[in-house]
Amino acid sequence: MKSARPRHTAAVTMSLPSSSRRRLLTAARAAAKTAYAPYSRFRVGAAVLAGSGKIFTGANVENASYGLSNCAERTAIFSAVAAGERKIVAVAVYTPTRAPTPPCGACRQVINEFGPRAMVLCACRGRERIETTLDRLLPAAFGPKNLR
Repeated sequence: MKSARPRHTAAVTMSLPSSSRRRLLTAARAAAKTAYAPYSRFRVGAAVLAGSGKIFTGANVENASYGLSNCAERTAIFSAVAAGERKIVAVAVYTPTRAPTPPCGACRQVINEFGPRAMVLCACRGRERIETTLDRLLPAAFGPKNLR
């Protein structure tokens, strides 16, 4: 079985130009500023590169009924899908932490729906980064192919 541990390999890094990675990470950081996080104070931003080349952003939106909150990654993906996109090439996540934080399980599942091999970039206020692919974060994922 493949390890779900993020890899920092040239193969992963080369699959998306550095200029695109920078644009996505900058957009994710900016999106974090729009987060509605009055309970956790954990402001997360995400940016999604769609198959069309357009970038969609999202921030986490909390709710007093915690189960109704939405993560930044899903907010960005749902915005892309609502705009007619059906393919996700890459997802960037910014968290206000010392170490980067990868997407939660629910977000990984939603990313899988539209980008089973999407690049996942995670950044934080420190210098450390995670650059991997969704299939490494969510091996043997359940998805549309399982319903055929």
